[in-house]
Amino acid sequence: MSDDHDDSPIAARVRELEAVLEEKGLLDATELDRALEAFAHKASPANGFRVVARAWVDDGFKARLLANANEALPEVGLSMGGGLQVQQLHVVENTEEVHNVIVCTLCSCYPLSLLGPSPTWYKSPAYRSKVVSEPREVLRQFGLELPAATEIRVWDANAESRYMVLPRRPANTEKLTEEELAGRVTRNGLIGTAAV
Repeated sequence: MSDDHDDSPIAARVRELEAVLEEKGLLDATELDRALEAFAHKASPANGFRVVARAWVDDGFKARLLANANEALPEVGLSMGGGLQVQQLHVVENTEEVHNVIVCTLCSCYPLSLLGPSPTWYKSPAYRSKVVSEPREVLRQFGLELPAATEIRVWDANAESRYMVLPRRPANTEKLTEEELAGRVTRNGLIGTAAV
């Protein structure tokens, strides 16, 4: 059985389901742990960095990513699979006029395979409630001061849908390679709590 200490109602239901499946011989706890470890080993913000860098250098990929991220991800060797349920990934683009930030107000839904383990603050009740009601103030606390005219959109993830921010490409990076661009991206930039 997975060693999950999450006290949320969903986590409790998952633990109960695992126990029932083990009792009926339909689930091998060792195999499940092995699969979860393999998935966690591959889950890294470097995956999201690669996706962003490709979108910055390839307008066609960017268009496909924004239209249907699940269909575009295999182009860079990634997917939203790996669990019992495939989540729909929505990539939202920051522009001069709009800044996006993601949250999960119910628990901590997060595109783990693309952003790696979620930061502690992402799961905190303070972030989850305040970013919805006072996003500009939350971003300010992260050191991100946006112009008053910039619209801030907050995207609320759930069990079926995950979000990732496509940050604005930094100025004066036209001569950088895709790999060098990936090195400029940060996890907080993918969440929307930082500029890149």
